[in-house]
Amino acid sequence: TDMLLEGTHFEAKRNWKLIGRKAMAVSLSDMAAMAAKPKFAVCAVAFSGSINAEDARRIYRGLTEIAADFGCQIIGGDLTTWEKPTVICTTVIGEPSGKAPLLRSGARDGDRILVTGELGGSRLGKHLSFMPRVIEAVYLNENYDINACIDISDGLGQDLGHILRESKKGAILYADSIPISDAARKMTSRTGKTPLENALSDGEDVELLFTASPAEAKKVIEDEELGTKVTIIGGITGGGLFMQEPSGKVKKYVPEGYTH
Repeated sequence: TDMLLEGTHFEAKRNWKLIGRKAMAVSLSDMAAMAAKPKFAVCAVAFSGSINAEDARRIYRGLTEIAADFGCQIIGGDLTTWEKPTVICTTVIGEPSGKAPLLRSGARDGDRILVTGELGGSRLGKHLSFMPRVIEAVYLNENYDINACIDISDGLGQDLGHILRESKKGAILYADSIPISDAARKMTSRTGKTPLENALSDGEDVELLFTASPAEAKKVIEDEELGTKVTIIGGITGGGLFMQEPSGKVKKYVPEGYTH
């Protein structure tokens, strides 16, 4: 279940269809985080009194089209209006794939840490147009032994922290291996952060962050059938969170990210 609030997760001046799409896509991404196959969804929307009927239809088109792309049927929900900002709430129900659902708690000592796609700068557009990694997650779970997984919503560093906390492990990240997007580089003039800092903390990348043994990780990054770039960005350790700089120096890393 995800709730999107006007003024926090989207601006009313944006494309209403894309906003509806995002509302459904974030819950579909939660399915991807556990390698589940989406089946059904319910949606509740509280429309601001300033929204007209066509805007409401655009939201619904955005919701239904992205759900249909993944075979997910909207089976119910609720609509209402009020004088406050628009609120959209989506709940998606799915079924497991592979051997079992992927959890945050399965990371093991020696695991490699992997991520799909590129990171950072989502505010320049990706946060409204991202594609949930459902197909990739199901493929990985059916063909490999993935030990832990999460989707990146609040920033790489912060979401990795969820895996480490649930798995009771530590990690080391390799700064020169983090896949930095062009948008993260463009964001430096707005944020005052380096491209790497943007990639680590911007959030709403909605990529998969997962761990696997060294042997499985090697197979994954060489798998052309996956159809998506996957990068090894670090390893699981016994405790603490560290960053290895390009110079080889290792220092303690305190993650930043979106705080709700």
